[in-house]
Amino acid sequence: MRSDTFTFQIPPGRIAQVPADRRDESRLMVVRRGAAVIEHHTFKDLPQLLNAGDLLLLNNTRVKPCRLHMQRTSTGGQVELFVIRRIGEHEPGQPDEALAKSGAQAPDRPATYEALTGSGGRLEAGERLQLEGATVALLQRDAFGPGHWLVSIEAQAGADEFLRQHAKMPLPPYIRRDKADDRHANLDRERYQTVVAEHEGAVAAPTAGLHFTPEVLNACAAAGIARTAITLHTGPGTFRPLKAPTLEKHDMHAESFVVPETASGAVQQTRAQGGRVVVVGTTSCRTVETVANERGLLPASEGETRLFIYPPWRFRCSDALLTNFHLPNSTLIFLVAAWLGESLTRQAYETALAGEYRFFSYGDAMLCLP
Repeated sequence: MRSDTFTFQIPPGRIAQVPADRRDESRLMVVRRGAAVIEHHTFKDLPQLLNAGDLLLLNNTRVKPCRLHMQRTSTGGQVELFVIRRIGEHEPGQPDEALAKSGAQAPDRPATYEALTGSGGRLEAGERLQLEGATVALLQRDAFGPGHWLVSIEAQAGADEFLRQHAKMPLPPYIRRDKADDRHANLDRERYQTVVAEHEGAVAAPTAGLHFTPEVLNACAAAGIARTAITLHTGPGTFRPLKAPTLEKHDMHAESFVVPETASGAVQQTRAQGGRVVVVGTTSCRTVETVANERGLLPASEGETRLFIYPPWRFRCSDALLTNFHLPNSTLIFLVAAWLGESLTRQAYETALAGEYRFFSYGDAMLCLP
């Protein structure tokens, strides 16, 4: 399949810049694959759209504030720093090798990070960035992949505390706001996080889960719909565009996951009772399809996945899929196409555009049913 299969224009005004007033008041398109029928609901209708005995499988990753707007000490120019992860003793070999190549003096291990940068000019190894008394040293470019820097952070209160105080939520690049405008900063810290977020490590939210409220979850439970969770820490690669002409040649990014015993047991019980596993989000879908066996069961496990799901794909564990509306020609829309088929996916997106649905992370949702 070609990488430009889903080329269409999303009017800028349809890209949600802020969330709905209430999470569960977002719109919910229901697409029934077998009948090729499209329906329109609101998200709070979800408990009535599923069956007693179904299992909601969510991603409980927690997004960490990690975006900083800093200043180059050499020129005074502005630099955006996107801190991906702290490098420590659990990443043997690679950090030390990167430090040796950089020729820089090794900083304290707790203050060493993998980061992405954005700047109007080219940044060089050895440069320093400043913000509120803290200094970031750029040690080595491409230390963990193209464009991924090894950096050290020095701050009087400690690097981790500095990030907690000054880092903003890592909103996707299509949410465009004035960098100096902090009006939505507190809102983002709450709303760019699911209500089931537990294990910190993601740099992008599992956006299908953003629509849930405690009220919706309670209503699902009252309707006999069970709930469980896995963890997949969404990385910046989720926004990486498809550059190869065909899907088979795309180099998929890696993301770490954990499938706990509780999720494994919940899926097994649901299968035994004839219920459906309703996978919430492409993050959860990639995880369960990586781990699931031929019977659709999930062994408890942890690791990394580079799974790229696109047509044709035989889903082993995902009996239904709850997702948002995604970027054209992204890895995520091809996952949806693998579940719905190319024609029905195209029809759903054309219907969403005509019906003024809100798109992308803070936008509306779509429930794909058999």
